[in-house]
Amino acid sequence: MGVEKIDHIGIAVMSIEEALPYYRDVLGLEYTGTEVVEEQKVRVAFLKIGESKIELLEPTSDDSPIAKFIEKRGGGIHHVAIRVSSIEDDIEKHHQGDVRLIDNEPRVGAHDMKIAFIHPKSTSGVLLELCQEPEKTH
Repeated sequence: MGVEKIDHIGIAVMSIEEALPYYRDVLGLEYTGTEVVEEQKVRVAFLKIGESKIELLEPTSDDSPIAKFIEKRGGGIHHVAIRVSSIEDDIEKHHQGDVRLIDNEPRVGAHDMKIAFIHPKSTSGVLLELCQEPEKTH
């Protein structure tokens, strides 16, 4: 697999406005903006921490996956995202390894990254996200 690094940790929150001051002002992380990902029904705030990020995930709808997560478990770590060089290759390797996937095909996430989730039952209870940077055009 072409694993490059931990890209980000996704943290489910009810309100970015309430959560952001701790990460930005107390921890001193660099806040780089917010984006709404309509397909995921989520608003995402990005904070740099070294070469990785923390993403604060706020539901934009009561039926969003993040709203359901918060309702069931409360706020907290939702997923760990691993940057890969070729998400299609990594999905295929997971299929060959008989790993349970949530996404059998990549979809588009924040920052136009290609993403795919691996089911926690295959990863010792951790929701893993594979992500690949969008192709750069010259």
